[in-house]
Amino acid sequence: EQQPVVLSTNSPAALKVGTQQIIPKNLASEIKVTNKANSQNAETSKRVLKVRSMVESLSVPLVADAEEEAEGDLDSPGTLRRGLRSTSYRRAVVSGVDFDSSSNFKKKNRMSQPILKAVVEDKEKFSSLGRIKQLMTYCCCFIENAVLYQNYKEKALDIDSDEESEPREQKSDEKIVFHYKPLRSTWSQLSVVKKNGLSEAISQEERKRQEAIFEVISSEHSYLLSLEILIRMFKNSRELSLTMTKTESHHLFSNITDVYEASKKFFKELEARHQNNIFIDDISDIVEKHTSSTFDPYVKYCTNEVYQQRTLQKLLATNPAFKEVLSRIESHEDCRNLPMISFLILPMQRVTRLPLLMDTICQKTPKNSPKYENCKQALKEVSKLVRLCNEGARKMERTEMMYTINSQLEFKIKPFPLVSSSRWLVKRGELTAYVEDTGLFSKRTSKQQVYFFLFNDVLIITKKKSEESYNVTDYSLRDQLVVQQCDSEDLTSSPVKNASTMLYSRQSSAAHLFRLAVLSNHAGEKVEMLLGTETQSDRARWITALGRDRDGQKTDRTTLTQVEIIRTYTAKQSDELSLQVADVVLVYQKVNDGWYEGERLRDGERGWFPMECAKEITCRATIDKNMERMGRLLGLETNV
Repeated sequence: EQQPVVLSTNSPAALKVGTQQIIPKNLASEIKVTNKANSQNAETSKRVLKVRSMVESLSVPLVADAEEEAEGDLDSPGTLRRGLRSTSYRRAVVSGVDFDSSSNFKKKNRMSQPILKAVVEDKEKFSSLGRIKQLMTYCCCFIENAVLYQNYKEKALDIDSDEESEPREQKSDEKIVFHYKPLRSTWSQLSVVKKNGLSEAISQEERKRQEAIFEVISSEHSYLLSLEILIRMFKNSRELSLTMTKTESHHLFSNITDVYEASKKFFKELEARHQNNIFIDDISDIVEKHTSSTFDPYVKYCTNEVYQQRTLQKLLATNPAFKEVLSRIESHEDCRNLPMISFLILPMQRVTRLPLLMDTICQKTPKNSPKYENCKQALKEVSKLVRLCNEGARKMERTEMMYTINSQLEFKIKPFPLVSSSRWLVKRGELTAYVEDTGLFSKRTSKQQVYFFLFNDVLIITKKKSEESYNVTDYSLRDQLVVQQCDSEDLTSSPVKNASTMLYSRQSSAAHLFRLAVLSNHAGEKVEMLLGTETQSDRARWITALGRDRDGQKTDRTTLTQVEIIRTYTAKQSDELSLQVADVVLVYQKVNDGWYEGERLRDGERGWFPMECAKEITCRATIDKNMERMGRLLGLETNV
């Protein structure tokens, strides 16, 4: 049986003698070493300076010459004991360094290399990325800088993306700190670019173009990473699937696997071109190819959005088991404590950002080159895809809404055929109505609550019976409506003066008035109404909705205030605008109680949103660039 190795400094004899011992002279050296070997404490450092075995790096032989000569005859007991003795001594003076076991020592009488242990300081790299690497082979520059798409902000969406100050860019990065999220690299920061000096070898304009191209690739990788987590952690979770029906699961996840496969094919080609040459000539052909064919699953997924949101809300409100399991999955380290809804909406976010990314490449490409025309064609295909996705989602939501409202209406007058493929809801809500003697409800002025359903071509006036039941009392075509704001100084000339006075005296909180004249109602009669809302913004929104005849398109957009969205907002009513961080909006109206009405730059959609979600853009150069971008995007959109 092999004798256990006992350090000489821990032997009974050594303990009696103390820390100072006599050692053979040939083990000592007059040469002092560098600080490479000096690590632990002062006492160890002094001893290391005297030990020949530590003179050079760890890769050199660390035994005496006599021992090396006897290396071929290590099986003899004497040699073995001498080798163990030398090893034990070195164990004592070189703390923190691992040595080979005695069995390996027979083969190689040298000190082994230190064991390098991975420090798990970035959970994102060592958890989900480990699994994803089994599915796909990524470029190392993406792996090292992987960020979930929820936390990836494309520089192309930044209103100051043309700023060339490197210190400023680094300062901006330092302010954004995410747990377990390493900062992503730009093209100029790639090690291969730095090593070859490519960033300095090309013009500033071409470097901007390379950055824009690389951002499409790196953001697609980040997006793909998030989709993989959505499928693996949520969709494929057996525990979660057992808490809901197959129909609910289908409404929740739809064809997300097809979307993932489409994105995977897209990224594979992008990465191949990036691997082929770090200086990428163009990616417009790849973008055009995939948006015109591979990305069809996006349209289906976006069309299902209304069912997806409703199903999730219902499960969270009525299914405790689902809510509990979902909360547990969301708290998993792979999900970074992000809610599932942030993963589910990613395809909609990605498809709306692609035109802005491609427009940035187009902007950085010389207009007299063939690449510019290729980029414009790719941008046109991406804009078409976005339009199809928006129309699919909008059509599904509008159709379902029309059938729902039609089932809730009970006509007390001549019925009106409400359901139509060309009709959709613009705004709905309750108002306080004051009607003249010849008005709608009675032969004398009265105060009553009315509920309006305003569609794109007709206004339905009802009385609310319950949350799901309404009695229709009148209706009129929208082109027969005339709306006018009613200020307090106008009350003296109001045809319903008594009603106005009563409104102010009894319910000052609903004193935000406006007049609505129905030139011809369902019976062909003219009706004038004084209407009141609870807030100033409600009045502005109703006046805008009832009186809009699209004059806004004639407004000079260059004179409008521009704001950048700093917080995501999801529309809660039909006349509101859903916004993402970094969206730019042109403001048409400002209401003092905290609401804007604006037009979204990327697609021209109009709607209302809270002021607190936005900050005003004051840089004139940025405003001009935004207008140029809007002209390109909307110009292409109208020509699709």
